[in-house]
Amino acid sequence: MLKYSGIVESVIFRNEDNGYSVLSVKPDDGRSFTAVGTILFADQGDRLSLEGEWTEHSAYGSQFKVASFSFCAPEGRDALEKYLASGLIKGIGDKMAHEIVRHFGTDTLSVLDTHPERLLEVNGIGKKKASGIIASYTERRDAQNAIMYFLSIGISPGIAGRIYAQYKADAILVAKLDPYRLADEIRGIGFRIADRIALSQGYALNDERRLSSGVKYVLEEAMNNEGHTCLPESELLIQAGQILEADSEDVLRAVSAMILKNELVCDRLNDDDFIFLKRAYECEADIALRLKYLLINGASSGSESIQVPEALSDGTVLSEAQKDALRVALGHPVSVITGGPGTGKTTLIRGLIDLVPSLSSVALTAPTGRAAKRMSEATGREALTIHRLLEYGQQGSEGFARNEDKPLKASVVIVDEMSMVDIFLMRALLKALRPGSRLVMVGDSDQLPSVGAGNVLKDMIQSGKVPLVKLSEVFRQSAQSEIVMNAHRINRGEMPVMNGKGSDFFIEKAETASVAAQGAVELVMKRLPAYKGFDALKDIQVMAPMKKGDAGVNALNFLLQRSLNPPGNRPFVKRGETCFYRGDKVMQTRNDYSIGWTRANEEGEGVFNGDIGYVTQIDPQEARLSVCFEDGRLAVYEKDMLEDLELAYCMSVHKSQGSEFPCVVLPLISGPPLLMTRNLLYTAVTRARRLVVIIGRPGCVRQMVLNDHTQARYSSLCERLKRAL
Repeated sequence: MLKYSGIVESVIFRNEDNGYSVLSVKPDDGRSFTAVGTILFADQGDRLSLEGEWTEHSAYGSQFKVASFSFCAPEGRDALEKYLASGLIKGIGDKMAHEIVRHFGTDTLSVLDTHPERLLEVNGIGKKKASGIIASYTERRDAQNAIMYFLSIGISPGIAGRIYAQYKADAILVAKLDPYRLADEIRGIGFRIADRIALSQGYALNDERRLSSGVKYVLEEAMNNEGHTCLPESELLIQAGQILEADSEDVLRAVSAMILKNELVCDRLNDDDFIFLKRAYECEADIALRLKYLLINGASSGSESIQVPEALSDGTVLSEAQKDALRVALGHPVSVITGGPGTGKTTLIRGLIDLVPSLSSVALTAPTGRAAKRMSEATGREALTIHRLLEYGQQGSEGFARNEDKPLKASVVIVDEMSMVDIFLMRALLKALRPGSRLVMVGDSDQLPSVGAGNVLKDMIQSGKVPLVKLSEVFRQSAQSEIVMNAHRINRGEMPVMNGKGSDFFIEKAETASVAAQGAVELVMKRLPAYKGFDALKDIQVMAPMKKGDAGVNALNFLLQRSLNPPGNRPFVKRGETCFYRGDKVMQTRNDYSIGWTRANEEGEGVFNGDIGYVTQIDPQEARLSVCFEDGRLAVYEKDMLEDLELAYCMSVHKSQGSEFPCVVLPLISGPPLLMTRNLLYTAVTRARRLVVIIGRPGCVRQMVLNDHTQARYSSLCERLKRAL
């Protein structure tokens, strides 16, 4: 690392949101140079000590990339005058700076720090002017002190800037008195960063605030990463004890205290004590209560009295099972229709639309934009995402505009891809239904569960309290597709039939992950577009079971980006090891309700887990990019938002839920048994519409087919429905 000290001559650019700066710096000896990096609160006239390395930018030439920095006090009377007159401190110009330094000499900054009221001794400074100078100087000093403090204890400049932006002059005080507040109140600062700050200040390992924050962190991680809405008390004590390096007695004491303070909830389920974050507990309890209300008080005419025609208006002849399903859906206020591919779920949705209009209005909805688009194409009726149906972030609302006070106008709501709906989205939907509404939920319960928390579809089915129709008959047209038939074979624990003449399901052998990865790139780039005329970027989706490894999501995204959208000598924005270029295919990985978007003449907020789009603009100086999502929403991402955006040339099978693609390429070599399961393979195969190509080891496919392990999710909805109904 190289080191320089010098004066900031000018600020060429600064992103006020994240502190990224481009500065012209005059070193103590030598010529001025350009310094770039997260250099918070550095301004013209500041004296800095910089540490970093020289880089060559394609457009801007030689730049000093700053890894770390610190503020230095100006040395000597001339430097003090230049500093005060630089404009950093409001109310001081050249003449006033000269008078102040002439009066206080080299003690000027010491006077401003300890006895600022002495400014009144200087000619031309009255009480009002002194007050303004003191306020401006104090604000700048507090900011610099806070940044330097956090940098000194190993906190990155970006995180330090977020902390100061939240608490201003109280930043250091808050961090010292209760650093775990940071994890609760500032996005991007979790328990581990807050804990690092606390431990650097001498907090004890068994400090009550530390234990409470650690327990909450374990429950949050279980919910966000594993989908659990709660954990058995015994398991929570073990996990929290490992992270906190604390005895189970200390952790149990913290859990008990949090329950007494109503921060956590303990409920006994199936003869075991389960611990919930309060919001997760209230969410599942409310879902059960609202489903009970709909089932008991909703419109119900009984299945037997429903008259169903032999065929739909488009001529589709209905099977007896489909007619029974329509009777259940029309005869009960709440119902679930589930079945695998080709079993006629979409036909049932069209049938409901045929039969209901004379009774009331129908709303069609699905969790993702892709699923809603597919629903629209299949029915000829507009389908909206659940977020859009509930008007999230629209008409000035901070959340869902549709709720108990402003319910949906539709009296029949049909939801597709229910396996993707988590507890928070389910609750929001139920809150927006008007009394007497009918809710029909359609999905495939054999797919992977929702990315978000909970087990909504399976819990409703397993409770036995929600009217249910299971479709199993594969219809003739679907039976002609090996994709459909193989999905059912896999689900039964049978090997798929592959490489048949005229088939739409193939396997290409590859014995190593690197060979499989290179083969996948070749398929996407050349062979499949030539074979079926697929668009390499929009029609073919590569999926992988794991993120890491030579045939994992990360490696395949790198290889596919280089092939489909070569970086070349182009502007880019970097997040971690990922560089985003114009034209990149990207995916949002977390629900973010704060990101604003525009679409035609519409404005709103919120981008959601699984949304896929393409980078349309890059601004490397501001570390900003724009993404146009597949449903037409255009959103702008600042640097601190990029942590929730990733390349989508390849995606995990979990992230593919609710989507359907003309062609799926699936590298399968090996992996941990807990991950390489039958329902993961089943989910991947059912994402393809026209072609599946597995590239890898037939033995791996066989192992996955035989592995019927399913990762249990801790949730309480099933038990609550049993209790309530």
